[in-house]
This record gives sequence, C-alpha cells and structure tokens, in this order.
Amino acid sequence: MPNIILSINAGSSSVKVSVFSYNSGSSDLKELAVIQVAGLTAPPATLKYDRGDQHIKNQELSKSDVSSQETAYEYILKYLTSDEGLPKLKHSDDVEFACHRVVHGGDYNKPVRIDRDTFHHLEELSDLAPLHNAGALTIVKAVHEKCPKASNIAFFDNAFHQTLPEAARTYAIDQKVAKRNKLRKYGFHGLSYAFITRAVASHLQKPTKDLNIVALHLGSGASLCCIKGGESIDTSMGLTPLAGLPGATRSGSIDPSLIFHFTHDAGKPSRSSAKGMHITEAEDILNKKSGWQALTGTTDFGAISSKAEQGDAACKLAFDIFVDRVIDFVAAYYVKLGGRVDALVFAGGIGEKGVQLRQAIVDKVSCLGFALDDAANAKPDGQKVVVDIGPQQSKHRILICQTDEQAEMARQCAQEADSLRRPS
Repeated sequence: MPNIILSINAGSSSVKVSVFSYNSGSSDLKELAVIQVAGLTAPPATLKYDRGDQHIKNQELSKSDVSSQETAYEYILKYLTSDEGLPKLKHSDDVEFACHRVVHGGDYNKPVRIDRDTFHHLEELSDLAPLHNAGALTIVKAVHEKCPKASNIAFFDNAFHQTLPEAARTYAIDQKVAKRNKLRKYGFHGLSYAFITRAVASHLQKPTKDLNIVALHLGSGASLCCIKGGESIDTSMGLTPLAGLPGATRSGSIDPSLIFHFTHDAGKPSRSSAKGMHITEAEDILNKKSGWQALTGTTDFGAISSKAEQGDAACKLAFDIFVDRVIDFVAAYYVKLGGRVDALVFAGGIGEKGVQLRQAIVDKVSCLGFALDDAANAKPDGQKVVVDIGPQQSKHRILICQTDEQAEMARQCAQEADSLRRPS
C-alpha cells in the first residue's frame, strides 16, 4: 500500500496542502491532489481544489466552516478523506507524514521530526520571524490533534542557505551580542531554491556540484540567490524575510533609521500582536503596510505592470523600483560568480508570469551578456518545469522554472523517510 505524505504550506491568510503517495524504499512520488483554503484574514474564505480532472476554483466557504487556520486544516482533511476519487486517503490515519514549511529554523540545516522539544525550540525562534513561524506552528498542533499517527516534519526555508560564507552571513555589529541573540543573515525561500537548483541542473544536463546560477524567486515575497557549485553563497533576504527586495506589503531593505523618523512609536507593541506573535509597530509597518500596496494601493503585481504600461505614474514607479532593486542583486551576484553563470533563472508567481518584468530586468543587465527571445518570453511553454526563453547564441541562458516547494518537501521526506519516521 502506498504511503501518504501531506505537504503543508501555511501562510498568514491561507493553508495549502499537496497530497503525495510513495512506496517505501523508493523516493518516486506521485502527486494525487492539491487543495487550498485562502482568504482567512479577508472573509469569505475560498476553496481551490485540483485532483485529476476535477477542478474547483474560488468556491466561497461558510464562516461557520472555516474561520481560522485550525478550522481550515480540519475542513481540508475532511474534504480530502471524503473524496471518492482519492481512495488512498480515506482516513486521517492513512497520513504517514505531514511536512510543514517553517520559514525560520535558526541553525537547523536539515528537516527534523517535530517532538515536544523541537516544537518549543521553534516557538523560541518565532521571535526572529513573528509574522511567519507562528502560523506554521498553529498548523502543527492542528495536525497532531487530527492526525495523531502522522509524523510531523519541519522543513526550514533557511536551511538551503547554511552554506553562506562567514563574510556574507555576518553583520558588522558587536559579535558577542550577535552570537548570543543569533543575529546574522539566514536567507529564505530555501525550499524553492533547492527545487530550482535540482531542476535546472537536470535541464542543463550538468552535475549539481558544477551548477552556477542566479536564481530569482519573485512573488508577493521576493528574493534572489547566488548559487555556486550547487550551493548558496549569497541571498538577498537576511535575518528575516524583510531584507532585500520590496514585496507586496514589505518595504525591503531600507536605512534602519528610517522607521524612527516614520513613527515615534516604532518600538511599541503593535495592535497585531497576539499570543505566539509578538511584533512591534516597526515590524508591522515594514512587513504589512509597505511595498507595492503602499505605493499603488494594490498587491497585484500583474495589475501594476499593466497599469504601468498604460502610463499610471504610481504603478510605473513601483514597477521601476522593483526592477532597480532586482538588477542591483543580479549584477552583484554575477561578479560573485566571476561571470561564470550558467543561467539567470526566473521563478515564483511573478517570475513565471511577468513577461514585462522579465523583459525589463534582462534589458537592464544585457551588458553582462543576457538576452531574451521575445517570442519565447511572451509565450513560454507552460507544460515544462524548466524552459529556455533566451536565444541559442546568447552568452548566458535565460530560464523559467516552475518551482514547487510542496514537491520539494515531499521528495526530501520520501528520501529520508526511515530517519524521519516516528518510532513505533
């Protein structure tokens, strides 16, 4: 009987679960279904479900059914086990592993089974990522309650970046304080970059250890990663996901003193603070009330790109700011790789769909030998995981990778199942 893995990605306003099956002794995976409940912070919540030829999109859910992350997971589990087209998952006890994407894992460099001690350690790390870890831990508790036989496994978004050189990860502050309080660059989107590295190496038919790429994970949260020999040697996010590029509601990197001129209440607790999520007014403003939304009034980058082309001044400024920040990192990482770059790789929702954004970025770094095939960029082959969108004679490849963090968690889980499985 195939074993069942649930790959769970819990955001502040959504819970997404991918269902995989695998056979013991084999890392071959089969994706059976993908389900998401979104809109938890802006009711009504909606359901999206894909299984075989069944597709449900944005179906409104009753507030009595779904009102929190816990009830969202309960609804998802009930929906999956009630689906006659999913015979391999008829009961919660059929779930062998529940994989959880945890944004901040501190010094963890590999997946770990979540026991009581691990859970408490992750709670302590929530101080480094108050807007992210709390939601994941809420779902861990929900899974433990609803799927008591499942092994809960934490996969850390910063683990891929444990290879950062000391100079890249160290801040120029008192190192006694830095070490005591674990203040250093960690980097994030690591599950995505692990998937991208493996997929691009396969596409280029190169050993991972020989792969040099500049990878761009561009979504509502956006970052870049400099990958040399298949390992992260620098990345744009830092101690928290706030550093680096601006995002849908994040400011990205700013002069640290700016926030104190922005508000005199910067260090006070935010009204968003709650049990398990203690944030200051500064964190609230820079994480939730900045970025494209503050510049344009919308978090929809597709709409921003379209309006920018039509001459909307605010949207053009937001678009140009994003391009400006991205090319700063592309140029820096090109130098860190000594110009020996196999590919510039676009991934994430905006990276995969942003035709105008890709064009603008590549135009700005064309002096480095990057070029686009306009036709391929306008209509990339969406059936392939990795696709070329540059001319064959280009000095460097331009690729789009359809990254999949849930699949990466499930793949690693299946490979390490024997060591991750809860003792019977």
